Amino acid sequence: MEILLGMKNISKSFGPVEVLKDVCFDLRPGEVHILAGENGAGKSTLMKIVGGVYPDYTGTIEVKGRPVRFRSVLDAAAAGIAVIHQELSLVGSMSVYENIFLGREVHRKGWVCHVRMRSSARSLLEELGLSIRVDEPVDRLPIGQQQMVEIAKALSYNADILVMDEPTSALTEPEVRKLFDIIARLKQKGCGIIYITHKMEEIYQIADRITVLRDGRYIGTEEAAKLSSDRLVQWMVGREIQQHFPRHQSQPGPVRLEVSDFTVPEPAGGPIPWVNRVSFTVHAGEIVGLAGLQGSGNSHLLHGLFGSYGRRVSGTVRIDGQVMPVINPAQSIRSGLALLTNDRKTTGLILGRDIIENASLASLRRFSPGGWMRPRLETETVSRTLQRLRLKADRLTLPVEALSGGNQQKVVLAKWIQTDPKVLLLDEPTRGVDVGAKHEIYQWMNEWTKAGIAIVLITSEMPELLAMSDRILVMHRGCITAHLTRQQATQEKILQAALGQTLLERTIS
Repeated sequence: MEILLGMKNISKSFGPVEVLKDVCFDLRPGEVHILAGENGAGKSTLMKIVGGVYPDYTGTIEVKGRPVRFRSVLDAAAAGIAVIHQELSLVGSMSVYENIFLGREVHRKGWVCHVRMRSSARSLLEELGLSIRVDEPVDRLPIGQQQMVEIAKALSYNADILVMDEPTSALTEPEVRKLFDIIARLKQKGCGIIYITHKMEEIYQIADRITVLRDGRYIGTEEAAKLSSDRLVQWMVGREIQQHFPRHQSQPGPVRLEVSDFTVPEPAGGPIPWVNRVSFTVHAGEIVGLAGLQGSGNSHLLHGLFGSYGRRVSGTVRIDGQVMPVINPAQSIRSGLALLTNDRKTTGLILGRDIIENASLASLRRFSPGGWMRPRLETETVSRTLQRLRLKADRLTLPVEALSGGNQQKVVLAKWIQTDPKVLLLDEPTRGVDVGAKHEIYQWMNEWTKAGIAIVLITSEMPELLAMSDRILVMHRGCITAHLTRQQATQEKILQAALGQTLLERTIS
């Protein structure tokens, strides 16, 4: 059988740390080959070797039977390889079309031809079913649309081999369906697609074959139809996970968070506010899911409660019966509110700083009594917290950008848990996190609710939302359109309400 891409005995080290050891992988024309494994398994490193990012490795690579050794990203692109990396590689201040053709600008008689690039960009976006203005600066787009621009950029290469590293991590369900339609068309044209995802339902929806790495080692390859999900998880984590969603039945206490007539105006003064007079409560020890399609206002609601928009918001917020002035994040933290944002690299971490500094960032007052920093107390406290969260790192003085995505998420969680929150707002806490780390996060959520913390959860993964939530609120265009108990909630009801059908009258009685 013809092989598009063959990799044999690939090894790669960063200093004394060996991240890949004798890994083998191949890709056939017209197939989706899933590369699976926990965070830190070496998947992204292997794909960066394929994409020419890391030229210093040992082993051999062949493209269509021809030995190659890429010295740069341009070498890989010239060989017909396009990579959509997990970390977006867009320039925020530049327009959509300029980002799509960045470094490959179309020229005519020595001049950059903006007209042709705009036209080509529009065609690519139309193929993805997007109505984004190609002249719009990328940093003005929601992160899901930025992800689609990244995908359009990769498709513009007309590559034979396409690598997708967590391409749906920030996409809505309709956007995911559009992407899968595009993948099906690419397969029919003979393209080979290497796909990395931590979403189990995606794996079995599109995979032809699955290869698993663990701790930088090759574990096995099998056809998707012959590899059960239980066996796949066992390959990935090296052990059986008995229950994917270990949500224990909660016993809610008194009302911990009460929100009344809360409104977040559209910042440009538009007529439709991001959040429109929303009211709800969350009890101590309870997880309330907050569902909605992109643009529904659920993330804006959490940011508004946390003080990200300052005093522009209106309404009343109470924690344990006491009115909390919504002024800024510092005031919210002092009141017992914590927010884990949906983009850890941009708003959750300072990538160039070390692990300890990032984990203590929200609780510096605790480590600086009298205005003087106490580094020893900081290190000891952070170390204990990260040990409980089972962080994998050689040392805590490493820059946080050196960690895998799952371990970065653990640092963000540690940052907020050290503030001793009464209310924990979690916006996509398991985005880009492997199945083993997800299981750990679910267990911690159970521990936190047992300790009386109230949790508001946003997740784009429907099984996670249904399994972990005691109640689910659904938003559409800034308003709550459904309030469902665990027994009432179904995927169909949630989607109906997310599309604007009000279910409040039927579900609250």
